[in-house]
Amino acid sequence: MPLSRKELADRLRSARPLVLDGATGTELERRGVATRLPLWSAAALDTNPETIVRIHADYVAAGVDALTANTFRTQRRTLAHAGQGQRAAELTERAVALARRAAGDAVRVFGSSPTLEDCYHPERVPDDAALASEHDEHARHLAAAGVDAVLVETMNTIREAHAALRAASDARLPALASFVCWDGARLLSGEALADAVTAARDSGACAVLVNCLPPSNVDACLDVLADAPLPFGVYPNLGEPEDTQGFRRSEDLSPEAFGQLAAGWRDRGASVLGGCCGTTPAHLAEVVRRCN
Repeated sequence: MPLSRKELADRLRSARPLVLDGATGTELERRGVATRLPLWSAAALDTNPETIVRIHADYVAAGVDALTANTFRTQRRTLAHAGQGQRAAELTERAVALARRAAGDAVRVFGSSPTLEDCYHPERVPDDAALASEHDEHARHLAAAGVDAVLVETMNTIREAHAALRAASDARLPALASFVCWDGARLLSGEALADAVTAARDSGACAVLVNCLPPSNVDACLDVLADAPLPFGVYPNLGEPEDTQGFRRSEDLSPEAFGQLAAGWRDRGASVLGGCCGTTPAHLAEVVRRCN
């Protein structure tokens, strides 16, 4: 059974932060698994499913509260670029099942619901009709696969976040909304994060976050999120976009330094913490150690 909206809201308002896991795609790459575009991490659902389970299990061992199933690129549109659009439901179900194997009874499994097109290119966001129909399909696949909640993530426009949140609501799944901001408190579209927060609340989000942003930009976003009418959180990346692999990892921030930063974000009121591209189980273990 998925979490109820009230259950998720209560957890987000508890004294202890909800700790998400870290990266999957760049962790596959770090372990020697090819993650080339267009499928990126989704290719490993066929080629290296046991590696996915081991990655999830390592995050569980690190002490996280929720795993994000490897559904970041299991939407029909992305799979169609590789001639596999008809496998959207199958691969979404497989991704959630692999996460469940590692999660056990104590760790929640969230379904990733990202942008339909490239997360770093807001100009590629499809029209409203495509957003509604395709996010609706992905949310239904996530619900059928049995996720506890939806992580609407790496949103670069308010318009697409609204469509994904509406789809999650229609599928009777609680959702968190997360936006990508690389330069100050603005989405890649140029829209103000403050406006995105309001739109996320009005679209039914249980929390609002920022993700896949440089750690150096987190404080600017927290200045806005601290005034949000919702619980808020952050899970930044360690690296930068890359045209062939999708993302280039950086080793510049040690797990200890990342954990120290996360403790500061917690002290500023963040109730959700985690890591995006480039982070590892070791980084998340430090977040858990310092923030719980």
